[in-house]
Amino acid sequence: MGNRKKASLFLTIGIILFVLVVLSWFVFSIFEGESPRVILSPRPEYLSETRKFSLSASDMKRGLRDLTVVLSQEGRRFEILKKSFPFTGLFNREGTRSYHTEFSVDPSQLNLSQGRADLAVRVWDYSRRRGGDGNMTVVHHKMIVDTIPPAIRAVSRLNYITVGGTCLVVYQTSSDAVESGIFVGDLFFKGYPAIENSQEGYHVCYFTVPPTMLPIPEISLGAVDRAGNSSRTGFYYHIRRKRFRTVRMNITDRFLQRVLPRFSSYGFDPGSSDIDKFLKINRQMRKENARTFFLLKDKSGLSQLWKGRFLRLKNAATMAGFGDRRLYYYHGKKIDEQVHMGVDLASLANSQVRAANNGRVIYADRLGIYGNTVVIDHGQGVASAYSHLSRISVENGQEVVRGSEIGLTGQSGLAGGDHLHFAILVNGRFVDPVEWWDGHWIEDNINKKLARLGSP
Repeated sequence: MGNRKKASLFLTIGIILFVLVVLSWFVFSIFEGESPRVILSPRPEYLSETRKFSLSASDMKRGLRDLTVVLSQEGRRFEILKKSFPFTGLFNREGTRSYHTEFSVDPSQLNLSQGRADLAVRVWDYSRRRGGDGNMTVVHHKMIVDTIPPAIRAVSRLNYITVGGTCLVVYQTSSDAVESGIFVGDLFFKGYPAIENSQEGYHVCYFTVPPTMLPIPEISLGAVDRAGNSSRTGFYYHIRRKRFRTVRMNITDRFLQRVLPRFSSYGFDPGSSDIDKFLKINRQMRKENARTFFLLKDKSGLSQLWKGRFLRLKNAATMAGFGDRRLYYYHGKKIDEQVHMGVDLASLANSQVRAANNGRVIYADRLGIYGNTVVIDHGQGVASAYSHLSRISVENGQEVVRGSEIGLTGQSGLAGGDHLHFAILVNGRFVDPVEWWDGHWIEDNINKKLARLGSP
């Protein structure tokens, strides 16, 4: 009898414990306290146009119940999205556990004012907590509504440019502009503050119409503000067309045997002939080198460093001009065509090469077909380049003055003889250096425009 009582007692305790476990599970399940998870993206600082947002919500326990998206501004409230999820199955076992959607906010359609707006996402689950209201997650995102594009206008009136040459435009932007410049077709040339620390928004921009760009594109001023608003406007300009020389370049086996060893580390296909190697260098490496020159524009300083006309290599004859269309022949057959983007100057072997103007060295190393090369930044997107050197006498980051030695002429790279390949770049694009050697051209096309702003 005693054993039966003990067994009955254990059974009763077991049942009670089981009931307590079930009740605990039920209570903790029904009244669970884990809030839904909400992910909103993107989180833009500004709202300037219709913006699409991605929203994900999840609750893996009791499931999602309600979701709302509301935009508020200056006491006005706009319901962007409202969604309710049904209670399905025992304990909502078949209810919605995760949900993803996209929605858009159009400031024009909502007639939003310029200024701050608050986006609020609220998500509830089916928990019985908070008096049956459930757990809630709130995600707030604050934005600045800015739909007004920046203002921009040209200041310089007489803007003449020769194809392949340089043109300077002085213009003014509103204070909200963070980037501005000139568009030549799809090409963008960055503008720089005309006067350092000026609050009046005056800018300068050097640009060109490349000789390879045909037909002649439309040219316009453009500006972008922090909100991403952009504006474009035209200005007066006159383009002078120019005919460039066509030059036949005869490639000999002797030339190939002399220059190809300089490129032995370049990745050639196994079994490539000498002429195949030359073509890969003349095409692929040339493009890679042009890309390197182009990216150096990002190292240009904000202030003008140069002054006066640029120096030309002393006592040197011009062996090749800017924009020359070179036709390459091998054994009487045309094999390639390229455009020469500088001026080749030849003097005595190992002649002293001087800095064409004041500036800062931003490149001093070997550079593919150009061999030993020095690039000097003169500020505001203007740079000069010196290639095929036999010796480099300066270091990267070094400041140089007009006339100081930077190296000696040579025949490194793809050069067939001792000479200097001299180039001028504006915003990473090659331009005709001859203009920059001309003091009258600089005075008429640059200095007079800058003088009106009080710039040196």
